Amino acid sequence: MASMRDIKRRRSSIQGTQQITKAMKLVSTVKLQRARAGAERSKGYFNSMFATVNSILSKVGHIEHKYLMPGESQKKAVIVITSNRGLAGGYNSNIVKLVTRHEGWKKEDLEIYAIGGKGRDALAKDGYYIREYNTEVIESPTYEDAMVLTRHLLDSFSAGEIGEIYLAYTAFKNTVSHIPTMLRLLPVEIKDTPEQADDKAGAIMNFEPNEVEALDMLIPKYMTSLIYGALKEALASENGARMQAMDNATSNADEMISDLSLKYNRARQSSITQELTEIIAGAEALG
Repeated sequence: MASMRDIKRRRSSIQGTQQITKAMKLVSTVKLQRARAGAERSKGYFNSMFATVNSILSKVGHIEHKYLMPGESQKKAVIVITSNRGLAGGYNSNIVKLVTRHEGWKKEDLEIYAIGGKGRDALAKDGYYIREYNTEVIESPTYEDAMVLTRHLLDSFSAGEIGEIYLAYTAFKNTVSHIPTMLRLLPVEIKDTPEQADDKAGAIMNFEPNEVEALDMLIPKYMTSLIYGALKEALASENGARMQAMDNATSNADEMISDLSLKYNRARQSSITQELTEIIAGAEALG
């Protein structure tokens, strides 16, 4: 059985750690409120752009355009959005698993565009090629950041260096629900809603000046909006995950402190009983 001194030292150590987890939970809560507000403000544009592009493409029928067909290259660019810091439960590992365990993908065919240090480190350790990485964007995402990344990706796609573009991020549903999500950006994936399917046959879609130039302007904005929305949602999800992790850690510390306090009291009681026994035995021996 551990000595009283050891138990007391262990309990003090856990109490110190608990103060840290409480503070981190409060910081994450404040950051979550700001990040959640930003994600909710961008979500309407994010969803509307996605729905609009899908609606347009589902109604116009087949159009031969570079952004609607896979490129000649077998390489796939994957934007991987994670955090720069840990202590967020399975937030980062879930995104890494989403990439490494994706069915049908070969490691040598992937080029990783890493946003956030944790994803970059984990994938580089597993032998994935990191084409680009940025650790600052995820701290305070802006539309300009998404625009620059989109430009780099489209340049590589147009040059035939990559044939497909994917986005791996954590979608923010609510404070306790964060969903690892893989989204294909290019070639654009057309998904008909029931309403679109009903309207498709009779719909007339005209482009001015022509469909190629219209899509050349529309698709980059579409990609930028999805990337920007993903950055905002990922930031909210990160802080939500860290808040949960710190709350769980604080609760676990409470349980450990209670258990150690019980052990300490038992050890103290045993020590007192032993001392009383020795005193009584000594008194009897003298008598």
